[in-house]
Amino acid sequence: MHVRALSPAIVITALAANAQWLHYPTPGIPRLPNGMPNFTAPAPRTSDGKPDLSGIWGWEDNRACPPEGCADQKIGQEFINIGWRLKGGLPYQPWAAELVKKRRAENSKDDPQSRCLPRGAVRMLTDATLKKIVQVPGEVVIISERNATFRQIFTDNRPLPADPNPAWNGYSSGHWEGDALIVQTTGFRDDSWLDSGGSPLTEAGKVTEKFRRTDFGHLEIEITVDDPKAYTAPWTITLHQPVIVDTELLDYICSENERDSRHFK
Repeated sequence: MHVRALSPAIVITALAANAQWLHYPTPGIPRLPNGMPNFTAPAPRTSDGKPDLSGIWGWEDNRACPPEGCADQKIGQEFINIGWRLKGGLPYQPWAAELVKKRRAENSKDDPQSRCLPRGAVRMLTDATLKKIVQVPGEVVIISERNATFRQIFTDNRPLPADPNPAWNGYSSGHWEGDALIVQTTGFRDDSWLDSGGSPLTEAGKVTEKFRRTDFGHLEIEITVDDPKAYTAPWTITLHQPVIVDTELLDYICSENERDSRHFK
C-alpha cells in the first residue's frame, strides 16, 4: 500500500480538519476479515458487465520493475524518461534526438509543466500526483490532483475530429474489446512533451491506450505512441498502477505562491 508524502503543514491541517477526508474509509470496496482492503479481489463491474475503472489511482508500483530490481529507478521513472524500459531507448527521428539532447542540457527549462501549464494526456498517467477515474455510461473522465485537470474519453462510438483544434490532452474516443478499454487519441499540440526529458509529441501523433483493471487493486495501461514526425517507428510501454483507498484528491494548484519562473533563463 502506498503512503502519501505530506508536508508538516498538511499533516497539521489534516489533524485539525477531517473535512479533507485523507483517512476516510472508501465505501463499497472489498475488504478482508480484518477490515483491510482486499486488493486481489475481482475487479468491480458496471451494470452492463464491463470492468469498472472508477477509483483513485497512484503511480507506478513495484510490479513494473524488471526481474533484477529497479535499484534507484523505482516509482515514476516514466515521468522522467518515458522510454527507459525500451531496449535502445525511444526511436527518435534525428531532429527529435537533437531536440531532446538540447532540452536535457538546458535542464528542461522550457518544460510546460515547469511553468504550471498542462502536462498532457500521457503525462497525466505517469505523474506522481493522484488521479481519479470516473466511469459513467458513454464516458470515462480522468481527474488529476494537479490544477484540477480533467480528461474526457468518450465511449459512445463517436469518430475522432477530422480537423481538431490542437489541445493539451487531444481528443479521445474509446471502445471495449472484451475486458479492455481501447482508447485512441489525436489532435495534440505540436509542442507537447511526453516526459521531463523533453521527448516530443507532435500534431501528427496518435496515441492508443489499453486500460485493463486486472483485479480490484491494480490497473494496467498499455500506451502506444505512433508519431512518424518525431519517431522512426511506433513504440509501446506498459504502466502498472495501484488503487489508492481510504483517501481523496487534494486541491493542488501549481501556480499558487509560485516564485520560480522569474529565475528561468
